[in-house]
Amino acid sequence: MTDPLPNAGTTSGPPITAALVAYALFGIAAITGLVSSGLVHFAPLVALAGIIGVIVAYVKRGEARGTWVESHFTWLIGTFWWSLLWDVVAIVVGVLTFWILGLGILLAIVILAATSIWVIYRVVRGYLAFKDSQPVP
Repeated sequence: MTDPLPNAGTTSGPPITAALVAYALFGIAAITGLVSSGLVHFAPLVALAGIIGVIVAYVKRGEARGTWVESHFTWLIGTFWWSLLWDVVAIVVGVLTFWILGLGILLAIVILAATSIWVIYRVVRGYLAFKDSQPVP
């Protein structure tokens, strides 16, 4: 007797495609943020790509529970929240130092650019582990 063929509609492994989509969205957000250097007309695109990426990571992390892919979703979620924190810090520092030193915009742009570079590093490091089917720390 032969084994029945698996149903084509079922998923047998972790949501690998969703993780790849999340990495792509984070990459788009980080590169756009770096290139725009905080220019207002790019802000909706950057925010939208990052928000969609973190939503994908949150929604699919449960399906990946106990697999190497779970670490990638957790990695991306952490990347989102830490970058958001640093973006808020950049805005606060920019506003406060603008009134005190007059350098607020420059300092904010430096912090935003550094945050974008850090996000790009995390996306590249995570993706390199992802393509080798390895978890990230």
